[in-house]
Amino acid sequence: MKKIYYSLALLGLVFASCHPMNNTYKDLDGNPAPGKLTYTLQPADYKLIPIAKDSLGNVLQGLTDTSEANKDIPGILNIKFPGYANKSTASITYAIRPLKVKLADSVYADVKYELTNDDYYLLPGNKYLDFSVAQLISWLPYKFPDASNYTLKVITWIPYPATLTPPPPNSFLYANGAWMQIYMLTNAQYAAVARGTYNQFASADDSNIPAYINTLLKADLSVSAIAKKGDIKYVSYNYYNSSSKITSQRVLALTYNGTDWVIGSVVASNTSTFVKSAGSWMPDPTVYYTLSLADGVAISNDQSLSAAATSDLRTALAKYGDFESGWTTADVSLGIINDVLKVHFTSPKIGVNYKVTYLAYSGGKDVATILTFVNNGTNWSLVTN
Repeated sequence: MKKIYYSLALLGLVFASCHPMNNTYKDLDGNPAPGKLTYTLQPADYKLIPIAKDSLGNVLQGLTDTSEANKDIPGILNIKFPGYANKSTASITYAIRPLKVKLADSVYADVKYELTNDDYYLLPGNKYLDFSVAQLISWLPYKFPDASNYTLKVITWIPYPATLTPPPPNSFLYANGAWMQIYMLTNAQYAAVARGTYNQFASADDSNIPAYINTLLKADLSVSAIAKKGDIKYVSYNYYNSSSKITSQRVLALTYNGTDWVIGSVVASNTSTFVKSAGSWMPDPTVYYTLSLADGVAISNDQSLSAAATSDLRTALAKYGDFESGWTTADVSLGIINDVLKVHFTSPKIGVNYKVTYLAYSGGKDVATILTFVNNGTNWSLVTN
C-alpha cells in the first residue's frame, strides 16, 4: 500500500507542477498528515551529493556552511525520505568541515589602515569620531565595498569605549560575504613565546607557529573558557620572510579538538530545518535579518514611535546601535516594521516568517534578541506566539 500511495503522490506532483509554487508556509498543503523528522546525516549520505574530495579521492564528510547545506541536503532527503507528506518538517544535523582556502598572506603595508576623521562619517548617521567594534564592522563595507573573499585588514581607530580590549589595531577578515573581527596576536603574546624582540614570527619558526599559537590560545581565558570541540579560530599574526625580506600579515585557521587548537579536520556540526512542499524537500523559507547601525539611525529618527522612545533613548540607539531598557517592544517592533522591513523587503514573501535580530542593552552588555514578523500581503505584524 505504501508503494501504491507513493506512486499516486508522484502522479499528483506532475499535475501540481503545472502551477507556480508560492514558497510560503501557508501554501505548504498537507494531505495526508505531516510528520516531523529528526536525523543526523551519516557518512554514506554525503556520497549522494556532489561534494569535495581530498587528494586521494576520498569524500570529505561534511558541508562547509549553511548555504551549502540548503543547496545539497534537500536532495538527500528526497532520496532517503520521499514518503513524508507535504508540510512535514525535518531537523537535520550535519557535519561542518573546515574550509580549505588560501587565507590572507599580504604585505603588512598593504593591509594596515588607520581611520582619518573623514572616515568616521562614511557610516550613515554617525556623528562621532570613535567607533565600537560593531560600528567598525558596519563601516568596513562602506570603506572597502569591493573586498574579495578572505580580504584581511588591520585597522587602527579611536575606540569606544576607550578601554576596549584588546585595543586597536585589530584584524578584520572578509569571508563569505561579511566582515568579522578575528583573533590577532598582541605584543605581549609574542613576548610570551620569546618572539618579543620584533613582535613577529619568522621563517625559522614555520614548523612551530601552530604550536605557539595553540599555547597562546589556551592561555587566553577569553578563548579557553568557552572553547568547544570543533570551534574554528582565525588567528592573525605578523610574519617576516628571511629570504624575501618581506614582512606580511598572515592568518592561520585552527580547530579545537577538545584539548588543543590544531591544523586538521576536526569536525563540528550544525542543524538546519527543512520543509516538504509540493512533493519535494526544501530549506525552511524563514528569512533572517540583523539590524545594522544604519537601521538603528533610521529607527531613532522615526517620529511615529510613541513618547516612550525619548530623545535620550533615540540618541543612544543612533550612536551605539543597541536598544536600552527604556525601549518598549511595541516601539521596537514598529520601528523595525517602518524603517527596516518596509525599506529592505519591498516585495516580501507572503506568510513567511521574518526573524529580525537586534541588540538589547541589558546588564551592562548587548544581548542579541529576536523578533518574528510576517506579511499577509498588505501589512506586517509581529508574531507573538
